[in-house]
Amino acid sequence: MVTVNVITNYLAILDNKEILSATKSQLAVQQETVDRMKVLEEQGANKAASDLTDQEGQLASNRVAVVNAQNSLDAAKLNLFQQMNIPYQPNAKFADLSAENLTGGEGIDPDKAYQIALQQFAAVKAATLSRLSAEKAVASARGLLAPSLTLTGGLGTNYFNTATDSTGRPISYNEQFRNNYSLSLQIGLNIPIFSHGVNRNNLNRAKINALYSRDIEENSKIVLKQNVDQAFYNMTAAYKRYQALTEQVKAYTESYRIYKLRFDEGVITSVDFIIAKNNLDGATVNLISAKYDYFIDSKILDYYQGKLSL
Repeated sequence: MVTVNVITNYLAILDNKEILSATKSQLAVQQETVDRMKVLEEQGANKAASDLTDQEGQLASNRVAVVNAQNSLDAAKLNLFQQMNIPYQPNAKFADLSAENLTGGEGIDPDKAYQIALQQFAAVKAATLSRLSAEKAVASARGLLAPSLTLTGGLGTNYFNTATDSTGRPISYNEQFRNNYSLSLQIGLNIPIFSHGVNRNNLNRAKINALYSRDIEENSKIVLKQNVDQAFYNMTAAYKRYQALTEQVKAYTESYRIYKLRFDEGVITSVDFIIAKNNLDGATVNLISAKYDYFIDSKILDYYQGKLSL
């Protein structure tokens, strides 16, 4: 899961980077509002005595949001470099991702994704190999219970450099080889009697290990299926949330525009205007988070299929 953690941390950086940009923009807009309220305050044109202080309080809240967003971004950067076990580089640049890459899981079949994951995921492969090894051990242990028949044979001769015949003539190597030629053949039957109990216990243990390995393999497949289904569900849910928040941001953007016009005309109080602004600011941040939730979940799904990439 190291690869997944690295990609997740990378996307967390992009998430916090975009949130920081949004909070800075929100701070700039609020600063303009406060500057305008100060001018109106000097002219005695504010509708309520608290109009300026309300807006200054909101400005302070926006500043806190910027500080928090910056801290979150710095922490995400540090986490990434620590995860990769390399020196921290606070000024490192990170490529952005476009919302155009959000497909909502279109064309992805979770069952097919699972079948691909079965062939790609290392944990399942390891469990399968462990099960096959345990089954071989059972066959080996069972073989020790059966009688064994052995057949051995031998072929030999000998040679002496001092060998002579009756006349004292040295006997040649070839002649000695023919004369001293010997052949042996042995047949053996081994019936396990005294070791039968030990072998039987070994077989029982091997069977238990095989059953355990089979359960491990089956469980790893079940967990993989659950993880693939969960990743697919999380991805599609994040996409639906992203779509809903996109509409919410559009609505709050228009609402904020109308409230600002009415506030500038002195029709509504600063509290009403701040509520409209906070609604837009909150929806904007939520939209950013939903987008990166989708990216993270899609990368987790890619991980299980063995095709991780940014």
